[in-house]
Amino acid sequence: MTPKIKLSGVRKSFGQKMVLDGVDLEIAPGQSVVVIGGSGVGKSVLLKCILGLVTPDEGSIEVDGVEVTGLRGGARSEVLRKFGMLFQSAALFDSLTVWENVAFGLIEGAGMARGPAHTKAIETLARVGLAEDVAELDPAELSGGMKKRVGLARAIATTPEILFFDEPTTGLDPIMGDVINDLIAKSVRELGATALSITHDLASARKIADRIAMLHDGRIIWQGPVADVDHSGNDHVDQFIHGRADGPIQMQVLKP
Repeated sequence: MTPKIKLSGVRKSFGQKMVLDGVDLEIAPGQSVVVIGGSGVGKSVLLKCILGLVTPDEGSIEVDGVEVTGLRGGARSEVLRKFGMLFQSAALFDSLTVWENVAFGLIEGAGMARGPAHTKAIETLARVGLAEDVAELDPAELSGGMKKRVGLARAIATTPEILFFDEPTTGLDPIMGDVINDLIAKSVRELGATALSITHDLASARKIADRIAMLHDGRIIWQGPVADVDHSGNDHVDQFIHGRADGPIQMQVLKP
């Protein structure tokens, strides 16, 4: 079976700093993979490389068996139409109402008329637990949890084949974080989509992942089914999931 997403030997440096140092990762169709790792290890850069926002220095990135690195024009647009994205901060457009945010990809990307797009937006908001009266609000009137749900509605409105989640529970209290995790898992399942998430939140990873991969020193150092993460046999993974300061992962701390 052709992987939905395949990364082979992906490298990316910024100046003298090597961020990705030969990342290999495969995601099967319909699978939900969560990449874990500490702050600054390159998780967001990895995501940006797949999305085409950053060009790797070396390596291959394939979507449905097609090399996407360096794609331009119509070929890149065709690949992007397969994607839906929930950004870390939700990244809603302040100048648009909630329903216009949700329908943005339908109107601007798919050319759908505003009437049908409005109907689709209302339906999609309902799928993430938001009532119709929320549709006419401005993003500034929303709580953090509501913004995340609107961001999720926008991500799934176009019925994408692949969903990306960037730190989906950051900034939320534990209860709302769990609500978002449940909605993500439900949305991925209902769409039959492939999902790639990046997070340092183990509770989130356990809830939405089929498989977990850990990124450290620019490489995937362990990956396996979510059920195996507690007995991975990898000291780095063990330290990370238990949040211990002592271990092979050493944080750079300035001392007075």
